[in-house]
Amino acid sequence: MAAPLSVEVEFGGGAELLFDGVKKHQVTLPGQEEPWDIRNLLVWIKKNLLKERPELFIQGDSVRPGILVLINDADWELLGELDYQLQDQDSILFISTLHGSRMGAGSTW
Repeated sequence: MAAPLSVEVEFGGGAELLFDGVKKHQVTLPGQEEPWDIRNLLVWIKKNLLKERPELFIQGDSVRPGILVLINDADWELLGELDYQLQDQDSILFISTLHGSRMGAGSTW
């Protein structure tokens, strides 16, 4: 069984509004049979951190288009996207590129 992982999850560009306005979360992911990857992390985020309107963050088993994902300051597209296996102390940043006037209360991105 894989050991628990400690990772930093951060939201920006307005995405933090879906997480009670909290930008940075230091989380400990529980040990599990298979290694943690971004796909599993998104499920965990949806269950444990996301407070409202999941359709603005998740689409299918990935993030919604318009959300940039950086893993340790590198574009996740260079690291395998959903299949990237998390390492202890990784930093994962989700930045909404759909911000500005569309971020008002009651709006849809």
